[in-house]
Amino acid sequence: MDKFVVGIDFGTDSVRALLVNAYTGEEVGSAVQHYPRWKDNQYCDATISQFRQHPLDYIEGLTASVQEVLSGASSRVVANVVGISIDTTGSTPVPVNEQGIPLAMLPEFSENPNGMFVLWKDHTANAEAEEINFLAKRWPVDYTKYSGGMYSSEWFWSKILHLLRADDAVAQKAFSWVEHCDWMPAFLTGKTDPLSIKRSRCAAGHKAMWHEEFDGLPSEAFLSTLDKRMTGIRRRLYRSTYTSDEAVGKISPEWAARFRLPGHVMIGTGGIDAHFGAVGSNIKPYSLVKVIGTSTCDMLIAPNEKYSTQLVKGICGQVDGSIVPHMLGMEAGQAAFGDLYAWLAKVLSFPLKLLHFLPPKELASISENILPALAEHASKIPVREDDMVALDWINGRRTPDTDLTLTGTISGIRLGMEAPHIFKALVEATAFGSKAIINQFKNQNIPIHEVIALGGIAKKSPYVMQTLTNVLDLPIKVVRSEQTCALGAAMFAATAAGIYDTIEEAQTAMTSGFDKCYSPEKEKVPVLEHLFGRYCELGRNITVAASNNISFHIK
Repeated sequence: MDKFVVGIDFGTDSVRALLVNAYTGEEVGSAVQHYPRWKDNQYCDATISQFRQHPLDYIEGLTASVQEVLSGASSRVVANVVGISIDTTGSTPVPVNEQGIPLAMLPEFSENPNGMFVLWKDHTANAEAEEINFLAKRWPVDYTKYSGGMYSSEWFWSKILHLLRADDAVAQKAFSWVEHCDWMPAFLTGKTDPLSIKRSRCAAGHKAMWHEEFDGLPSEAFLSTLDKRMTGIRRRLYRSTYTSDEAVGKISPEWAARFRLPGHVMIGTGGIDAHFGAVGSNIKPYSLVKVIGTSTCDMLIAPNEKYSTQLVKGICGQVDGSIVPHMLGMEAGQAAFGDLYAWLAKVLSFPLKLLHFLPPKELASISENILPALAEHASKIPVREDDMVALDWINGRRTPDTDLTLTGTISGIRLGMEAPHIFKALVEATAFGSKAIINQFKNQNIPIHEVIALGGIAKKSPYVMQTLTNVLDLPIKVVRSEQTCALGAAMFAATAAGIYDTIEEAQTAMTSGFDKCYSPEKEKVPVLEHLFGRYCELGRNITVAASNNISFHIK
């Protein structure tokens, strides 16, 4: 008899549930629920890069999406669901009390953004990240050495330190801190004690400087030297971590009843969405998997023994088992990709706010058509060596060499240029950022055998994907599944439930394959290589100016 699993993918804007046949990989049904509070821009302030999400958005979205996907399945299918696994964005930690309840679920913190999940793209902790880097370089042990040599404001410790300083009430009430990908599986099992939650190797290694060499997390001495408010926090966190092929436990009776599922359903250890997406795309050693959405995450695996003594600089970490157990997982990425295009669309849509006589639905329809129209027109513009060049750092630079204080730039604007020219430059900038990442790996003797893409942009924007292919001068395969991260979660669910002994077996049985392959347009490659050189030069000028605090104008 067939067995079924549910993969749950918590993205930036919504949560997706995917019901999958664990033997064949057939996607039986899917459902998507957007976060209502997030959609209304509650608890966020983009002017200071504050992005928070209320736990109720997650809980309500989880409930609605899973109930919807199961309601569309037969009773036989539902009765044969054996596992659930969850991925989330990261690093997205939350302060919790002694029972593991997020503070925002307590009455006194229900409207306090500092008691909520701090989304990955929140950069309010830039100053704290700089302090961590400063101390790490002067400490006997450099705790950033497995994190590419730099620590980011998007990650666990920076965010905790910022909130401890910013909000005394949160600092006093927070017993511990839990990543979103760790809290959701614990919540489904009903075992949220922060001292016993199974913590993800994926999130701990890439975002919290966890490593066996350090006996787990950075030392108590390091944390308390960083700030006295960090004293004692290490012992209220964790020592051990778990790969995502392991089970957390059985679904709680409450959630089994809510979903009308059998009580023996196993809940897998969580992980970060991009890492699960890499598994869902059937990642192999030296495949670069690009998860392309509002930002990008670039995932690569390699044999542990091959790089056991090499520290890979300028990336977002190298962690044993963070993607595929027993393989070295490496992560890189861009802090903005689709976000950069969305920014331009928002700027261009400003006049629509003046058209009060148009119905809201018509205005929304016009706004939604801005980017497709820009792509259509930009695709017809010839590529020239004197084109305008932009930097993709509108939300800072994640890789190479993280620096989230950097900003975007457009150089070479002339009177004859229109909106599609700007869009073309921004698309090329995101592609150049991807090329810089590949060069970062290659320059450290890490080969790239193939490029695989997944995510909304990979599926919906041929112009962006063709530009990316031309800039990289490499073919790019696009994963067939519309929900590759959730499919990866389903593969882990099947493994955690005991259907497969290894995640590689689950990948072989459940992969969706590819539905498109982009090839470089060779006549454009050398021109784009020249523009990439200008991109690098512009970036060097900007970073030198930023480091010297110099204000200047680039012609």
